[in-house]
Amino acid sequence: MIDWLTVASVACAVVAGLIAVVAGIRGNPPRDLTVLATLSVGAVLVVLVGVAIVQPLVGNPPGGDAREFWLYLITAFAMTIGVTAWALVDRTRFATIAMGIVSLAIAVMIVRMSVIWVGA
Repeated sequence: MIDWLTVASVACAVVAGLIAVVAGIRGNPPRDLTVLATLSVGAVLVVLVGVAIVQPLVGNPPGGDAREFWLYLITAFAMTIGVTAWALVDRTRFATIAMGIVSLAIAVMIVRMSVIWVGA
């Protein structure tokens, strides 16, 4: 994977996670800011899908297990969609906190995907 894209992706996920966790702790239900921040993490994951498809074609194949990388990526995207759907149905502060926790978990998953790609 591309190093600067990994750093930007992790930063996006961490910021989205902190926004949602702080909003949830303050007692706010899911609002545009928290939902859009979580969806931005999903958009970053879509970009990572594109990069993961193109990189092997230009001579940068994964050094680790490609199946593990793809399972992390698919799971992260499914988590984003699932928690956003939950937040739209359950309009409580717990859904906001869940969006934050999922975004922070996805930040860790992106770091792991980068490690898998490098083959370390």
